[in-house]
Amino acid sequence: MILNDTMQRAWQFTQQGRDAGPDMVSSRTLSGRIFSGRVLSGVLAGAFLAVLPAFGATGSAQAASVADLAQAMQLETVIDIMALEGVKYGQDIEDQMFTSGGGAAWDQLVAELYDPERMRATVVAALETSLKAEAIDESVAFFDSALGQKITTLEVSAREAMMDDAVEAAALDSWASRAMQDSRAAQIDTFIEVNDVIDLNVIGALNANYAFYSGMAEGGALGAAVSEDDMLADVWSQEEDVRAETIDWSHAYLSLAYQPLSDDELAQYLAFSQTPAGQKLNLALFAAFDDMYLELSKGLGRGVAIFMAGEDL
Repeated sequence: MILNDTMQRAWQFTQQGRDAGPDMVSSRTLSGRIFSGRVLSGVLAGAFLAVLPAFGATGSAQAASVADLAQAMQLETVIDIMALEGVKYGQDIEDQMFTSGGGAAWDQLVAELYDPERMRATVVAALETSLKAEAIDESVAFFDSALGQKITTLEVSAREAMMDDAVEAAALDSWASRAMQDSRAAQIDTFIEVNDVIDLNVIGALNANYAFYSGMAEGGALGAAVSEDDMLADVWSQEEDVRAETIDWSHAYLSLAYQPLSDDELAQYLAFSQTPAGQKLNLALFAAFDDMYLELSKGLGRGVAIFMAGEDL
């Protein structure tokens, strides 16, 4: 994982800014991969991402349709998984960045940030704005079918399973050993290409990393020596590593999730992904969850700044 190294680099950067003065600060010591959301595939979001039963309470016709889509894609379950991932990520930040630990106050801050209702509200607002009735109707028709339900259940189960480090490692090893060796590998590659999984995830990760820096900067943790250009340059320098990790994780996850599907079933899913409705859903979900992760990442950055300032007192 890149996470531990990057958290340590962020800590080294802020310490240099405090103790050594601006001449010692280099943008290269900024943290690397801050983003914790993993793959945020759009059509895949039935598995990865998440929304809620509370959708239907808004009362508008489109909101009801979004509620139907959320239910068909089992998105409520996924947002709960994502919240758990966020809490785990907060623990990693505490371990790597606070010399004396964050304690109960840090746990509370992370829990408030990764509150499922808050996360859902951000996603709901974006989906209700971006998705039109026709795309919603066609998407619900697919995901509410027997095959659609089978797919979303498999996606959710795989996402949850890969929270376990041992399962994740095994999935990565399994994919590496079979890559480009069978028809399923070719289908996975096509699915990733059609849904632009790699590029959209890399963009989301880099944007979230920048949001984390912005939060730290707003809280005064980076100091005047670090400019916006420094932050942007360092975030962009992470692109190669983020892309490599995203490629590996995406293939491993999808291979694990879709293993029980027949080639014909996966081909049907791929066919839906290539329709106008599937493409619109993919982009809408990416955008919605990017909004959510930007909000979370900036909040974490602010929180880190607050706790670092407290350690200096």
